[in-house]
Amino acid sequence: MMVLIGRWWDFYRLFVGTWNVGGKSPHWGLNLTDWLGTPSPADIYVLGFQEIVPLNAGNVLGAEDNGPAAKWLTLIQRALNINTNDPQFPHYLTNATNSELEQSPPASSTQNDCSEEVELNQESSFEPSLSSNSNSNSSEEGSPSAPCRSMKLASPKQQHQFCLAASKQMVGIFLSVWVRSDFNRYISNLKVSRVGRGLMGFLGNKGSIAISMTLHQTTFCFVCTHLASGEKEGDEVKRNSDVMEILKKTKFSHPCRVAGEPVPPESILDHDNVIWLGDLNYRLASNYWDTHELLQKNDWQALLEKDQLRIEQKAGHVFKGWEEGGIYFAPTYKYVANSDHYVIQTSSPKQKQRTPAWCDRILWKGEGLKQMWYVRGESKFSDHKPVCSLFSVQVNVANKNNPKPVCSNTPVSSTIAASLPPSRQPIVLSGVVKVQAEELLLHTMAQSCIQSTPMFSSTAQKVTSPIGV
Repeated sequence: MMVLIGRWWDFYRLFVGTWNVGGKSPHWGLNLTDWLGTPSPADIYVLGFQEIVPLNAGNVLGAEDNGPAAKWLTLIQRALNINTNDPQFPHYLTNATNSELEQSPPASSTQNDCSEEVELNQESSFEPSLSSNSNSNSSEEGSPSAPCRSMKLASPKQQHQFCLAASKQMVGIFLSVWVRSDFNRYISNLKVSRVGRGLMGFLGNKGSIAISMTLHQTTFCFVCTHLASGEKEGDEVKRNSDVMEILKKTKFSHPCRVAGEPVPPESILDHDNVIWLGDLNYRLASNYWDTHELLQKNDWQALLEKDQLRIEQKAGHVFKGWEEGGIYFAPTYKYVANSDHYVIQTSSPKQKQRTPAWCDRILWKGEGLKQMWYVRGESKFSDHKPVCSLFSVQVNVANKNNPKPVCSNTPVSSTIAASLPPSRQPIVLSGVVKVQAEELLLHTMAQSCIQSTPMFSSTAQKVTSPIGV
């Protein structure tokens, strides 16, 4: 801990990951440790997805399909807390593809790294515990509490536990925030806001989900986006416009405020630290032959000179004042499914060409953030490669031993939670606060999906034509 001008500061590790999964629902053997693995565990995990469902008319215009999101939560839970004593662990390894296992760190090393961080005197367990919270900074209308999915990493002497602080879905965009369970009591002002930028300029096949929260005395905003697609000249202007509209329209309401506490942020740029992640869809301003030649040479720096995002940012058209780390990895899009080959390398002249590009990015804004690394994963599950970054975060921990006071309103009962038998009712944990009534978090629905239906089915789903992928 460090003291600066009468303030106490701590440094935490923040892991940020983004992945466009191409409308594919995950299978039980999908190994996420290549994407989520770190030399030592982070304190906070911010994980954003795009296209967790196919972007067809049924999903864009119809009822939201929460099934894939619930599956991703289960897989994330398992990846963050690999338990070699779990009876399902050998089955998990058997069903993972060889390439995924080769890219993944040994489970034992992940386990030991985690266990060095926190010692919890609890029995070894891998069963999730869904919990809700009675403390709240909610709107006057009331809103459901944010249940906490507890996750434990077992070892002979120690365990490490994480909690799902928040998650939200909008069609194919899905954002979740996971924190160490001992952080719960220091989280407040948890809010979420969605902006649709797809069909007709407002539907959710493109757009953003933003989650706002306060950790101790420091505010954070995590913005997961899927911007306008297309390789035609001028499509980058649409993406710039999406960014501007998201910055303008994302609002966090705080009708319940605590006397003597700072006014919580109401917009993205009001926060101390902002992370912007997702499939930003910026392409390369380069022709096929130039791109192909540079790809053959692995000359990423020459290719990056043609990167639309860097060109637009340098010209002051978008993300002015934002930072992005150096890119020393290959373009993340577009790959042939289940391979390491770009579509452009295998397609015939008659097929639709997709020039490789760094569509998947992580940017940040804030003086308290320092990027430690910025890499991509190598999973072959999607036509995009996952991208992740690890940050060191400086947090103001004034009054560390006393959690920030929060407004306490009686939560509106969830019909799904109320319908569960007593044995499945959420367990109350303190610290995680509620969100705006008009922006319900996914937890309760995800809980229902996890507990009442098979998580992974062998039944194939029909996929119809996507809309503006």
